[in-house]
Amino acid sequence: MTQHAASRSSQSSSRRSFLKTAGATIAGSFFAPAILGAADKAGTKKPVIGEGAFQYEVTHGWGEVPKHIQWGETHGVCVDEAGLIYIKHRSHSKSPMDAIVVFDPQGKFVRSFGKEYHGGGHGIDVRKEGNEEFLYLSDTKHGIVAKTNLTGEVVWKIGRPQAPEHYKNAKHRYSPTNIAFAPDGGFYVGDGYGSHFIHKYNSDGKPEFFWGGSGTEPGKMKTPHGMWLDTRDGTPKIAVCDRANHRLQYFSLDGKHLGFVNTVSFPADIDIQGDIMVVSDLHARVTLFDKDNQVITHLGYDQDWTNRVLDGFKIRKQPQQWEAGRFVHPHDACFDQAGNLFVTEWVSTGRISKLKKLS
Repeated sequence: MTQHAASRSSQSSSRRSFLKTAGATIAGSFFAPAILGAADKAGTKKPVIGEGAFQYEVTHGWGEVPKHIQWGETHGVCVDEAGLIYIKHRSHSKSPMDAIVVFDPQGKFVRSFGKEYHGGGHGIDVRKEGNEEFLYLSDTKHGIVAKTNLTGEVVWKIGRPQAPEHYKNAKHRYSPTNIAFAPDGGFYVGDGYGSHFIHKYNSDGKPEFFWGGSGTEPGKMKTPHGMWLDTRDGTPKIAVCDRANHRLQYFSLDGKHLGFVNTVSFPADIDIQGDIMVVSDLHARVTLFDKDNQVITHLGYDQDWTNRVLDGFKIRKQPQQWEAGRFVHPHDACFDQAGNLFVTEWVSTGRISKLKKLS
């Protein structure tokens, strides 16, 4: 698949479309749907969240974690073509621990690997190239992006970019948080915890160009944390979780600013299936958007609960305070082939939730 440069007129049309979306106030977007089943005194009925055609049965603490793994913050999740679920976590144990744990669709442990990413586990995505699938891993501690096969064998590793001015000073940190795939076989790397730049690489991992930097104006970012290639309207664009600016920011494939989506709180990462985009929001909710980037529903949302979660961030270390059908700090979310969702959370003990689609 080759990269197509949009014409000036189509760019203008896209820009108007996204600016219109960004300025829209979604009626009822902060409505908190009832959590069905949460009051079951026997504790056997799983909560159901969402509304209309988007209702999900929630299983918190999903996955049979093996004894040799002690969850740290569960940062990333992806699903391969066979339906296996890959979790990337950041353990704080003194002994190196596998950073990637793989489960089958029923939650049974399959394998683990990646001790070399211990303490830096963050983004993880999967892409099929020819007849083989590969993982793309972002490591915030060691400042690398790696491409591996599905069992962790390394194809290549990329460290800190050398050429750009913002890295010539050795004190300037490089801490890549997530990647997005490009239509031409290349990929984009967001330096979310470092320079706030986005770097474009070709399919061989060679640098091509970069853009961004810290700021609030269009084209600038504060923590470009997660990214995704959005092709829902037929024109490929890069959607970026501009987290500390409390917005999504859209760019053309060559890094030109297109517009904002402001109906997010503290967005962490993105996944898209069909016309539906899911945004994991670190402020205690998971949001679904339609193809026009209008909010369908905020899953698990309740403002009182959010206020508790954000009160000093204490609850992330207090599992006994967590409530069924509520999220604490969603850090990533992705769809499987059946439309179910897997949500990983930035909490001290780690937590995976499976959201089984009911409607």
